[in-house]
Amino acid sequence: MTTAAERAGPPDPALPVMVPPPPESAWRNWRDNTSPLTQGLFLFLLAGFSVLFLYPFVWLVSASLKSRSYVFTNTLVPQVLQFNNYVRIWHAAPFLRWFVNSVYIDGLAAATVTFASALTAFAFAYFRFPLRNLLFGCVLATMMLPTAVTMIPVYLIWQHIGLANTQYPLWMSNLFGSAFYIFLQRQFFLGIPREYFEAARMDGDNYLTMFWRIAVPLAKPALIVTALFEFKAKWTDLMTPLIYLHGDSQFTIPRGLYALLGQYAPSAGGQGDYELIMAALVLATVPMLLIFAFGQRYFIEGISLQGRKG
Repeated sequence: MTTAAERAGPPDPALPVMVPPPPESAWRNWRDNTSPLTQGLFLFLLAGFSVLFLYPFVWLVSASLKSRSYVFTNTLVPQVLQFNNYVRIWHAAPFLRWFVNSVYIDGLAAATVTFASALTAFAFAYFRFPLRNLLFGCVLATMMLPTAVTMIPVYLIWQHIGLANTQYPLWMSNLFGSAFYIFLQRQFFLGIPREYFEAARMDGDNYLTMFWRIAVPLAKPALIVTALFEFKAKWTDLMTPLIYLHGDSQFTIPRGLYALLGQYAPSAGGQGDYELIMAALVLATVPMLLIFAFGQRYFIEGISLQGRKG
């Protein structure tokens, strides 16, 4: 049985369809049409900036493998590799619990904001109703509000409903979507030919099935980019856990690292075991690297399509 999108046929040739060129052909055209001097200068700058951006992480890994007295030296290759630092930090704090909390909270935050933003973006892209552009402008205007402006009112709301000291505020607010993600996904939905939706309506589909069967599959790069952005934002968020989380068992990784920094700092009575902090930072960074490695195809595709659609 064919779907509504298949029965709709190809889009109207008069409509502009943005098809990104294959990366291999783009690289080949640039290489053939550029002088060797320009290519060499470009590759030199690319290598230089790559080293510049990679150096902090290389230094971090090196510092995590040093002893306490050599942590802040600029030697990238330690004389003695202290792999035991990772074992010590794993046992010195409930790091596994913090990791599970971060995955659980960030996963829910990414899923909820992606779905809520996609549903809102589809409504702004598909429906034609009075004051649509004005309402969409009001949604975008909320991005101009600094976080500090709404921090106290939002906390008072969570306190009033009895959830101020729980993990729920870290992800439940995403049920209302995000202005930036709504804008991002609306651009993708606007690029889908309306003939697909009209064919689905003729077949008896309602708006929700049109959204789920047609809009969501065709906008998959935008949805994956949204989920990646939000997961990364929550993974590195420290301010919100500082406000709402007050127990070790509730901590996320950023909140736990902040607690460890205060515990090991000499000013707080610690021994200055910064090599353990560095090891914990490496453990916190590796999941983000793996997520980007597995999702970079969708990430780059989503960014390139967004740039072409303007």
